[in-house]
Amino acid sequence: MSLLREIQDAAVNSDVELTTLLRKCKVLSARLGNDDFKQWVDSELSGYKSVEDLPDYRILQVNSKGHFVGPFGRELKNGDIPLSRIPEKYRESLSQSDMCEAIASLEALVTNSNAPTASEPWNPDIVAHVGLNIYQGMTCLQAWKVIPLTAVIAALDSVRNRILSFVLEIEAEAPDAGEAAINSNPLPQEKVHQIFNTYITGSVQNVATGSTDFKQQTINNAASQEVFSQLIEAIEAIRDAPEYDVVHSGIQQMESNYGTDNFNSTYQNFMSVLANHVTVLGPVVGPFLPALAALLA
Repeated sequence: MSLLREIQDAAVNSDVELTTLLRKCKVLSARLGNDDFKQWVDSELSGYKSVEDLPDYRILQVNSKGHFVGPFGRELKNGDIPLSRIPEKYRESLSQSDMCEAIASLEALVTNSNAPTASEPWNPDIVAHVGLNIYQGMTCLQAWKVIPLTAVIAALDSVRNRILSFVLEIEAEAPDAGEAAINSNPLPQEKVHQIFNTYITGSVQNVATGSTDFKQQTINNAASQEVFSQLIEAIEAIRDAPEYDVVHSGIQQMESNYGTDNFNSTYQNFMSVLANHVTVLGPVVGPFLPALAALLA
């Protein structure tokens, strides 16, 4: 099996750890001779050195809670902290969690947690500075950010799907790129850079950048119905293919189950369909995967 196919199989198999998948990508980055892809893989494996380098999917929107005390034994535990009670200069930093950790740490956080959320403590200096102004007559002794684990899972799945989209497009351009000698440039660096920017660092995804067979589209991750309708429209390009009915059914099942507890299972079923028919479906469906992964949150 080629390296590109190994990466594809690992990307669609949720039982394969992301660290394993990323190590395969590190081999691919050496064979492609592309520094951007290599640096991204290394950052995901080892962690990001600064907040400024974080991609959007690693910045999570969060709420905060705290413990408060007041006169005459008054006490409020796990009290919600309204953002409006926080000075404006602190609001951005306290309304988001910047996940700089190595991907293995994030996977362990999800795997080992028995609770639906994780916590990140506020800086004690900030607690001291704003703690008297949150609830009238009460002092905040401790505060923390509340991080939904579903958001962490969505971020991890975004990495998986960005990799899948990237290697599908690389394979479409150079099917033997994974078997090339190290730094042999089996694909022009300009093209690799274009694919990398489209599928790895892009906050929105365009359909089939290097293809003449598919119309380019922009996907709004926040508009779930728009994602499904654009995906249905895109697969019309393969209406005559035997795979059309099964992929069309999979999209309809995801759409009807979105917002329910069954959505994750229908999503995984759809990914299995994609894995089984990757040659036909990859160029059509692959670019929509980051948008679909965002719906898991």
